[in-house]
Amino acid sequence: MRHGFSPETAVLMPHMLIFGLGYTAAALAAQLSTAGWRVTATRRVGDAATLAFADGERIRAALATATHVMSSVPPDDDGDPVLRLYGADLAVAPAGWTGYLSSTGVYGDTGGAWVDESAPIGGGRRSARASADLAWQRLRDDVRVFRLPGIYGPGRSPLDRVAAGQALRVAAPGQVFSRIHVDDIARAVIASFAAPPGVYNIADDLPAPQEAVILHACALLGLAPPAPVAIDDPALSSAARAFYSENRRIANARAKRVLGWTPAYPDYRAGLRALSATTKPRIASTAPATE
Repeated sequence: MRHGFSPETAVLMPHMLIFGLGYTAAALAAQLSTAGWRVTATRRVGDAATLAFADGERIRAALATATHVMSSVPPDDDGDPVLRLYGADLAVAPAGWTGYLSSTGVYGDTGGAWVDESAPIGGGRRSARASADLAWQRLRDDVRVFRLPGIYGPGRSPLDRVAAGQALRVAAPGQVFSRIHVDDIARAVIASFAAPPGVYNIADDLPAPQEAVILHACALLGLAPPAPVAIDDPALSSAARAFYSENRRIANARAKRVLGWTPAYPDYRAGLRALSATTKPRIASTAPATE
């Protein structure tokens, strides 16, 4: 079995098979297609450009020619659906690179402490994700697992929620979390083609409170910030309260050192500033925005 990206394979047009063409995987697919790659992807229900997830015959045919395989499909109540349907095929597929998009939620609450890839996983609310994370690591010896924090980018950022008048400003003193621009995820995945297998935290350099991010988005758009919402406010769903009960800072030193990757958007200010040029308010400003 080949392990990792090889120049010889690249000459023959590398082929990426992606399970689950969601927001992040689509950003990767776009970068690969621009670079001349063949990209095959699945959705729950296929269309003219994708395969149906349950179309085993066509997916197994794609596996036979794929040089790289990645899954962005989250676990369900019965475990990881990709491994459940195609695990045996994936284990013996001829690809030399396998990737899985996981979540930094597998670390649970660290009380705001920094956490790296050596930390134990599975003790938080994301136990199913932690189990899937470990199952992909065990699948074969060329697997790269990318643990991702809050993802934002074009069309899906605090700016969009603020512009639409849908942003919540949660006042949770002392709570911080990490985030990452979607284009930086795609760049990290591509960097891993020439790097060793393993687990990588892909996060920016500045964990920050959600409230600070929303206030900065309002300032960039010139809109008044929403009123703060307390963590125990009934307006918050139980899922949101569970999210804000966790507090951690994600260390990205291993990805920088081993992948030779650095985020193009090292903090939320840089990322939102770049996005603000194409984000227009859809609600009227009623007062000057402050930060």
